[in-house]
Amino acid sequence: MLLGTQRINAQGHLAIGGCDTVELARQYGTPLYVMDEADIRQKCRALRAAYEKRYPNSLMLFATKSFMNLAICRIMDEEGMGLDLSSGGEAYTALKAGFPMERTYLHGNNKSMWELTLAVESGVGRIVLDNEREMDLLQAVAAERGLVQDVLLRVTPGIKPQTHSFIQTGQIDTKFGLGISTGYAIKGLATAKGLPNLNIVGLHCHIGSNIMGLDSFEMAARMMIRFAAQVRDELDITISELDLGGGVGVRYMEDDQPPSPEDYAEAVITGLHDEIEKYRLPHPRLLQEPGRAIVGEAGTTLYTIGTIKDVPGIRRYVSVDGGMSDNPRPTLYDAKYSALAANRASAPLTQKVTVAGKHCECDNLIFDVQLPEVEPGDILAVQTTGAYNYTMASNYNRFTRPAVVLVHEGTAEVIVERETLDDLLSHDRLPERLQPSVTA
Repeated sequence: MLLGTQRINAQGHLAIGGCDTVELARQYGTPLYVMDEADIRQKCRALRAAYEKRYPNSLMLFATKSFMNLAICRIMDEEGMGLDLSSGGEAYTALKAGFPMERTYLHGNNKSMWELTLAVESGVGRIVLDNEREMDLLQAVAAERGLVQDVLLRVTPGIKPQTHSFIQTGQIDTKFGLGISTGYAIKGLATAKGLPNLNIVGLHCHIGSNIMGLDSFEMAARMMIRFAAQVRDELDITISELDLGGGVGVRYMEDDQPPSPEDYAEAVITGLHDEIEKYRLPHPRLLQEPGRAIVGEAGTTLYTIGTIKDVPGIRRYVSVDGGMSDNPRPTLYDAKYSALAANRASAPLTQKVTVAGKHCECDNLIFDVQLPEVEPGDILAVQTTGAYNYTMASNYNRFTRPAVVLVHEGTAEVIVERETLDDLLSHDRLPERLQPSVTA
C-alpha cells in the first residue's frame, strides 16, 4: 500500500514528498524516520473541516505524545490546531517553539509540582486534573501566584473499546481519571469547586487508542453529556468544554479500515446533539485529541538490510540495522506493520520473510511480510511509523536514536539530528575511584 504522498518513481524506488527514499537513506543514514509534511497537514485540515462543519464551536488538539518536537509544534500552529500535552517536557517544547500556550492542555495522571508550576507560569490554557491530589497541588501553585487556573476533570466513563488491552484507558480499572459509576468523579468535582483558585470549565475522557469502530466514540459522547447533566443538577456547575480525547485508528496493514474524518465526526456529533437536546444543556465547546490519526501514516522508517538467514522449511529472517530501540511497539503489544523494499518497490513480491531487528531478546519487527528477492544493502521501508516510534525510541543496547527528516515538495530537512556515540556518553559520570590506572 502507498500512503500520503508515497509514489514509485521512474527508478522503481519509493518516493515520499517528492524525495527518493534510497537517496534519503544514502544522505542521512539508516535507521531514518521520514515524515511526510503534506500528509500531516492534510490530516489536520480534514479532521478540522469534518468537525467544524457539523459543530463550529470545536477545537482539534494534536496529541503530542504521538510525535513531539519543535517542528511539529510550528506545523500545528500554522494549521490552527491546539496541543494536548502529557508532560512538562512536552509543555517546555511547545513553549520554546513559540506555540500559543493558551491553545495547550496539560494532561497526566501524576503531575509533579514542577510540571504544574511550569504550566501555570507559561500560560497553559487548561490543566486537565486527574485526581484530588493534583487539585491540592495546583491550588497551592495558583494561589501563590494570585491566579485562577482553568481546569478540566478527567473522568472514566466505563467504556472498554475493541483495541489492545494495553491501550484501553476508558474502563473503570485504569490509572487515569475518576470513575463516573463509582461516584468518584462527582465527588472530585465537588472538591474542585471548593478550591478558590481553580475554575472548572469542562470534562475530559479518553477511551483508548487505535480504535477502528465508531460505536465506542458515540457511546462516550452520550455518556459524557449525561454526566454533564448530573453535574449541573447536583453541583450547579455548567460544563462549557467537553474533551472527548482521541484514539482513532490508522492503516498499519492493507486490510485495516479506519473510519474517515467525516464518519468519525458524524458519529460523535450525532450522539452529542441527541443528548444535549434531551437534557436541555447548552452546547459546550467540543475538543478532540487526535495524534496517531494525524502523524501515524505520515511516518516511514528506512532501514538497511544486513544478514539474511534461512531456517529451512520454517522461516527466512531478513535483519535490519535497527529494531526495538527505534520501534518498541511490536515488542510492547504485538503491533503489526507492513513494509516494502524501497529500492525494489516495483519488483514482484516473491518471498515471505520475517523482518528481524539487531537487538538482544526477541526483536522481530514484522512476521510474514511479502517482499521481492532482497539482498544485503537494500533499503527496507516500514510504513505507518509516524506515531509512537520516535517518541518511544530508546538507547537499548547503546544504540543511537535515528534522525528525523521532514519531506515536502522534493525537499528534505532534518528536524531531529541523529545521536552520536559521544551523545551516548555525554551524561555518564565515572567516579574517581573507578578511573583507569595509568601505568608507566
